[in-house]
Amino acid sequence: MKTVQDWIEEYPLINELVATEEVFWSNPKYKPFQTVLENLPLNDNDVKDAVERLKRFAPYIAKVFPETRKLNGIIESPIVPIPAMHQQLSYMYEQPLDGTFLLKCDSHLPISGSIKARGGIYEVLKHGEALALEHGLLTVADDYSIFDSEKFRNFFSQYSIAVGSTGNLGLSIGIMSAKLGFKVTVHMSADAKEWKKNLLKSKGVTVIEYKEDYSKAVKEGRKQAHSEANCYFIDDENSRDLFLGYAVAASRLKKQLEDLNVTVDENHPLFVYLPCGVGGGPGGVAFGLKLLYQDHVHCFFAEPTHSPCMLLGLVTGLHDKVSVQDFGIDNITSADGLAVGRPSGFVGPTIEPLLSGSYTVSDNELFKLLSTLADTENIHLEPSALAGVIGPVKLWNEKQGKDYIKNHNLKDKMKNAVHLMWATGGSMVPKEIMNEYYKKGSEL
Repeated sequence: MKTVQDWIEEYPLINELVATEEVFWSNPKYKPFQTVLENLPLNDNDVKDAVERLKRFAPYIAKVFPETRKLNGIIESPIVPIPAMHQQLSYMYEQPLDGTFLLKCDSHLPISGSIKARGGIYEVLKHGEALALEHGLLTVADDYSIFDSEKFRNFFSQYSIAVGSTGNLGLSIGIMSAKLGFKVTVHMSADAKEWKKNLLKSKGVTVIEYKEDYSKAVKEGRKQAHSEANCYFIDDENSRDLFLGYAVAASRLKKQLEDLNVTVDENHPLFVYLPCGVGGGPGGVAFGLKLLYQDHVHCFFAEPTHSPCMLLGLVTGLHDKVSVQDFGIDNITSADGLAVGRPSGFVGPTIEPLLSGSYTVSDNELFKLLSTLADTENIHLEPSALAGVIGPVKLWNEKQGKDYIKNHNLKDKMKNAVHLMWATGGSMVPKEIMNEYYKKGSEL
């Protein structure tokens, strides 16, 4: 029953969030990994189960999505060094930045071109597998390429899938569900880009548009699933399956880093910067990375100044019981993938002891970073995907970032550090829209 003013008095950082200023927050509830492991709701076996399921589906994926064939049906993205961007960031922000800078290009994941191709596609596949097993159409020993058949498509056409989305999750779920034969409805919030809606419609997906934000789209998707027989709702706010689909990224990342001769240990810390909307994608990735690297990996979430829902949930401890609108923040941002007013009720409490910190970044900053990355590395991302790129600058420049380095005895290790920015989307943005983004960034 506290007022906004009461919260501000207790946590002065909220005053800056309400003023939509950029902030950096070091998490006071962050704990050594071994002390929290037993209390986590999921574990290593859950992630391994997801890894195995995706392997079973790989022959089917390779068959129906030719762009996945070079990786034999595994949906994965490259890691690339970005030395020119590293140098330019030091120059732009007048800050020497030690360590190695790498970009994880989920922006170029096959099928739907964003991080949502992990969790979204995984949950659709898991649901499809469960139905097929239940009805005796499949055993786990089968070659899953049999999913590409009229028999399976006719079977799935009796079922429907619904989801609420700001855009990218809707793309991955819509494309995958339609390919399997499900009837699929994507409830799109006001900030969803027109090209994403059009792409879904071209795949035979039903798109319902709202003038309100993400929370309304999710609410309507949930309502549809309750009112229709055989309708499965993919709940971005609470889904463990989405979370596990994202967590699979960590074990694959480990091999990619080894292939680049990157060491992660006590003297070679790994810092990972993850754009955050409702929290499922970054939460799942961070969870998977903590299982692997424990206290040698430091994960930070990045949110737009106008949509800092996860940070508000963590600072107040209220998680999904609070929205940015409760504090008078408008949730309007060009970073459509992150335009979320209320955080996940599952991810917040799960990630709370594992997350090193969080920061916010303005839309103008995102556009500047967008054009700079295009100029320096010829990599084109959508605005929301740039939120992670400024992470090392924030860590070095902000008082709480410097304190984090000092309090965790990292200062002497920073020259050996690897900074991994998670690029969450962009490769499917139409060229003319990307040109507009670039022009805006260049002007700024």
